[in-house]
Amino acid sequence: MGCGLLGVFPTSYMVNGHRRRRAIKKDERKWARLQLAIPVFVRSRDGSGRDCLEFATAVNISPGGALVVVRRSLPKSASVSLEIPSAPIAPTEGLRAPARIMRAKAVWVTHLDDYHLLGLKFARPLSTNAVAFSGGRLRKPDSTV
Repeated sequence: MGCGLLGVFPTSYMVNGHRRRRAIKKDERKWARLQLAIPVFVRSRDGSGRDCLEFATAVNISPGGALVVVRRSLPKSASVSLEIPSAPIAPTEGLRAPARIMRAKAVWVTHLDDYHLLGLKFARPLSTNAVAFSGGRLRKPDSTV
């Protein structure tokens, strides 16, 4: 993805040389969005029902959804799966495994010259806990010394 794309999202973007603004009302959002460029794999199906995989960039993300820049056009209401590529992590006692695969649905699509913006809503909101504990407190075992 080109570096110039990241500075114009999510409230404005260029279409045919004209700046467009999306009207965003603060009271419509349940969660704050984090302005992070995160590489993701986007899995979907094309019009023929064939599985498609694309490497893309999420330019912002919240527990409820994400704004993703893709090269392939997808229809509004398309079901997608986002996967954040990461190195395998061994299970850590007391911590839940971090979300790596998120199911989502396109709630809006904007077509630009070479890219398409997908406003995605996650099927289930991501955990908003700072640290998700599965039980007990994380502590070093007591020393016998």
